[in-house]
Amino acid sequence: MDANEIVDYMLSLSNEAQSRQLMRFFKTAEGQYGYGDKFLGIKNPQVHEIVRHASGISRDEVTALIHSPWHEIRLCGFLILVDMFLAQSKKSLVDTPAAIRERDEIVSLYIKEAEYANNWDLVDLSVIKIIGGWILLPSALGDEAYKQSVIDDLADSPNLWRQRMSVVCTWKTSQAGNPDWCLRYSLRHLHHPHDLMHKAVGWMLREMGKGCGVETLRSFLDEHVSEMNRTTLRYAIERLPLDERLYWMKR
Repeated sequence: MDANEIVDYMLSLSNEAQSRQLMRFFKTAEGQYGYGDKFLGIKNPQVHEIVRHASGISRDEVTALIHSPWHEIRLCGFLILVDMFLAQSKKSLVDTPAAIRERDEIVSLYIKEAEYANNWDLVDLSVIKIIGGWILLPSALGDEAYKQSVIDDLADSPNLWRQRMSVVCTWKTSQAGNPDWCLRYSLRHLHHPHDLMHKAVGWMLREMGKGCGVETLRSFLDEHVSEMNRTTLRYAIERLPLDERLYWMKR
């Protein structure tokens, strides 16, 4: 399937009743974070099935999908980009110059088009595997310090979705046993005013505790619990024993 075929097919799947539900769920009313977004009413399993039939599509065509006014078509574009990145991240390709170049180009395109990932699902379903994976793999663009500067730029952006990318991408590094990335961007956003960032930071701290050891999480909490938003704290301590959760909430 090429981009035009994907768009035509997805338009044919539109479901008005489901669209109304999704617009409420993703807060598209005036003044809400998803204001103005448009939904066809296509469920995620359907989008994933379309992605599986999009092998061979070009990055220019993916960009066209990402620029769509329809949420699910943008999601399809970002998920195809994820598949492209993963295809170049297989063990047999990790260190090959061609795969490194391809991954770097995908990351560059992703960051360029990041603002089209303008809701939390578009961010969360793409950034972990693309940016999170890129942090852990060889790159011709630069070393770890360069990668950190790229994530810093996302964190310092005035755009909410780029900011969310900067913390959610740390899931991969935490899974790999490195808490530094999560701690850096959790601290950067600890006083963020938006509820979506409170949830993202707490979620990533919880995953950091799972991947890097609960003592690392406890150390962070011990130092910062008094300044944490309660939503952030509740998410961060979700997997701790009940008596310990009550202890941190009282702190």
